[in-house]
Amino acid sequence: MITIALFNNLGGVGKTTLAYHLAHMFPRLGYSILAVDLDPQANLTSAFFEDDTLERVWDEEVFGQTVLTCVQPILDGTGDIAAASPLRISPRICLLCGDLGLSQFEDKLSESWPKGFANDQAALRATSAFYRMIQDAGKTASADVAILDVGPNLGAINRSALLAADFLIIPLAADLFSLQGLKNLGPAVRHWRRLWTEMLEKAKVSFPLPAGRMEPLGYVMLQHAVRADRPAKGYDRWLQRVPGIYREFVLGEGAQGSLTTENYCLGTLRNYGSLMPMAQEARKPMFDLSPADGAIGSHAQLVRVCERDFRQLAEAIALASGLSASSEMAASPE
Repeated sequence: MITIALFNNLGGVGKTTLAYHLAHMFPRLGYSILAVDLDPQANLTSAFFEDDTLERVWDEEVFGQTVLTCVQPILDGTGDIAAASPLRISPRICLLCGDLGLSQFEDKLSESWPKGFANDQAALRATSAFYRMIQDAGKTASADVAILDVGPNLGAINRSALLAADFLIIPLAADLFSLQGLKNLGPAVRHWRRLWTEMLEKAKVSFPLPAGRMEPLGYVMLQHAVRADRPAKGYDRWLQRVPGIYREFVLGEGAQGSLTTENYCLGTLRNYGSLMPMAQEARKPMFDLSPADGAIGSHAQLVRVCERDFRQLAEAIALASGLSASSEMAASPE
């Protein structure tokens, strides 16, 4: 199983929407998916479930059913992570649910980080909890790909979440704020990777620790304005600057040379307008909307465009991450 984190320390760029739709598109390419909601706001979980279902999930507090109940024994100081019990959404999609209470784990992770350099076993258990939880859930779900949705910050929860990731995809909007976000995000991730490598060299434990790979796979441009299938002029200047900023601050390679968006851009997704509220009401991805959901006329055509765009993006991600070609290429929904 490979693990892909969708991360931007800037909120509002469509990160959770991207995670939700990729979780539904990868099964069409023949891959089984584990979606993991590591954002304390639990937006990805709420995209899958109606409120009454969410209430049951959170009120029952079944150990291993949410990310919080998985790490609760560590938080309470009573033991190690609980066995993960992801919920099956469809034959090829499982979800490890988010929890609004996950923010309680932030302080525990913050205090554990420096202790890891001294090979403190309890601290390393806490820091590696998400990694071990995801691996456990992946085995239960028989997943080929784990998609991690994390919050928009550079806090301790996200640091531990990203340590568990093989690859990092950055959703971006074509604006000044996204460029500034890249300048903060890139150095922070490289710093975490460097410190974790030092920590691993000193660690002697009986439980598995993440490699802390966090390899930048590329970025996805979201919700840009379209005019004749080209970005509107007001956005174009930001689009032209993204590859250089990405190379300099995320890859740490400097800004020299002639750069184009094809170097690192995995895909570009337009604003699909009223399809999104339709999809939210129907509790399904935009590319699954039908006439019964209100997708008729021009909306029906946009549904087909949306399906094409997300399929191309999922194929690009599969290729870039080295996923083996599936023999079960599915043309129908999972």
